[in-house]
Order: sequence, then structure tokens, then C-alpha cells
Amino acid sequence: KGATNMPPRMIVHGVQGIGKTTLAASAPAPIFIQTEDGMGVLDAPRFPLAETYEDVNDALISLGTQDHSYQTLVIGYGKGYNMALDIWGDFIGALNYLRAQKNMNIILLAHTQVVKYNDPSSEPYDRYTINLHKNAGAKMLEFADAVLFANYRTTVTTTDAGFGQKKSRALGSGERVIFTEERPSHIAKNRYALPAEIPLDWSRLAEFIPYLNQTQPQMKETA
Repeated sequence: KGATNMPPRMIVHGVQGIGKTTLAASAPAPIFIQTEDGMGVLDAPRFPLAETYEDVNDALISLGTQDHSYQTLVIGYGKGYNMALDIWGDFIGALNYLRAQKNMNIILLAHTQVVKYNDPSSEPYDRYTINLHKNAGAKMLEFADAVLFANYRTTVTTTDAGFGQKKSRALGSGERVIFTEERPSHIAKNRYALPAEIPLDWSRLAEFIPYLNQTQPQMKETA
């Protein structure tokens, strides 16, 4: 009885430059598998840039078979992962192994795209979603315990433009926010009863995830 308290599996997608990589680098003892050169000057442990799926798989195998002190695996991925679904299954299996056997948090960083969503109950509208092939995206959404959308907080004001016309204008304060629940504007979900909005800050996010509030087991350093 009771909920299983295991490391979280997260997907973080958001607009360009919002701070997804910085958020992940703030997680406990992270190591990155890079599938694109997007870390800039961020100082965090990383494998060499992965140019093929075999490079990614080799990194996963090394984490699964060697003793190490890393507690969080971060993978940045995008269009390069539009691959066969059976390979996606192997990839997910490797991530679940690291979660179960190495007690590693899993964070996948994804690009965001705006797509037209055909809602049967209303007119079509645009929404932010993960930039993946729809079949691969469905697999990853099912895999993740939390799909988090990062964006700037905006408000829309409406003014009278004359002649019975209204003019809408978006205003932003620059505040960066994680949205944790699905809305017409974006894809998101979580299995942790997270607040609908959280500041884009790892310490604030971790407050609501039980596993991250306990002392995480320390792995032995590699000789």
C-alpha cells in the first residue's frame, strides 16, 4: 500500500532561452548527455557531444554499469530523436533502469513548437507542444511523471481602438514560470499534485516532489 517513492522522470520543454538547461543543472549531482551543443558556458559534468544514437547508448551503458556519484541524468533532445519506435522503447528502458537501479532522477530537455490543435469542441487554436514526431512524443508523454512547460508570464490587455474595435496587447514582466498542468495554450502534466504554476527555480520545484525532499542515496565515486 502507499505510493512508490522513486526518483522523478521529467520532461521540460519551453521557449528558446528560457533557462531549461540552467534549471536541470541545479538538480542534485547532474550529468548531461548532449545531443546538441546547447550548454554554452554552463559549467556542469557532461559526456562528449553525442552525434549518433550509439553515442547516447554508450553513455547510458557507462552510467548503468559503473559506480559513480551522479544523482541526476539530463538529456537534451530534439529532432534528432525522430527515430524508429522500437529504438525509443530501448531508450526508455535504459532510463528506467538508471532510475530503478542507480537511483537517478531523469530530466529530458526538449524544444517547443507551436502547432494547430483541432479541438472537437471548439474552433482550432495554436498551442505549445514538444517538438517530436507525434508517435515518439506520445511514448515520452506516457513515460514521464511530469511534463513541464517553461515560459515567461504574460498578461493581455484590451483597449478601445475606436469605431467599435478592440485592440489586444501582450505584456510581460520577464518572470519565468513552469506550468505543470495542461491548458489550451500548452502541453503539460504531473503525477505529484504540483501547483499549476511554479517559478522557474529548481529549489521551488523540488519542494513538491517527495523523493527530492529526502536525502538521496550517495553512490561511490568511480576509481
